[in-house]
Amino acid sequence: MKQCWAEASEQRPTFDEIFNQFKTFNKGKKTNIIDSMLRMLEQYSSNLEDLIRERTEELEIEKQKTEKLLTQMLPLSVAESLKKGCTVEPEGFDLVTLYFSDIVGFTTISAMSEPIEVVDLLNDLYTLFDAIIGSHDVYKVG
Repeated sequence: MKQCWAEASEQRPTFDEIFNQFKTFNKGKKTNIIDSMLRMLEQYSSNLEDLIRERTEELEIEKQKTEKLLTQMLPLSVAESLKKGCTVEPEGFDLVTLYFSDIVGFTTISAMSEPIEVVDLLNDLYTLFDAIIGSHDVYKVG
């Protein structure tokens, strides 16, 4: 194609040369240019569909892993609300209160820190939290 665009006409291939090049692409079979182009487009489309299908399957597997982890960590009703993008309203019970917390900026902090620094940060944070809990009549379940 690039040769066909050459400014100097003597540098452009003749139609016979183009047909011969297409014959080599088609391994000597006699086909016309349009058939060859359509066949190449169909092959490209098929390859693209296969790639999209493959990536969609990979995405679905990762989504299932994420949902499984979420439901293992949180009560089902809380997990479902979070998946829908809803806020989870605190609930109170006469004998128990559940407390869920979020560390603002944790993703950014984690990305900019070494793994051991993240572990130390969480350890220090929850040690302080445990000390505060210890001064009240509460019991923490990990």
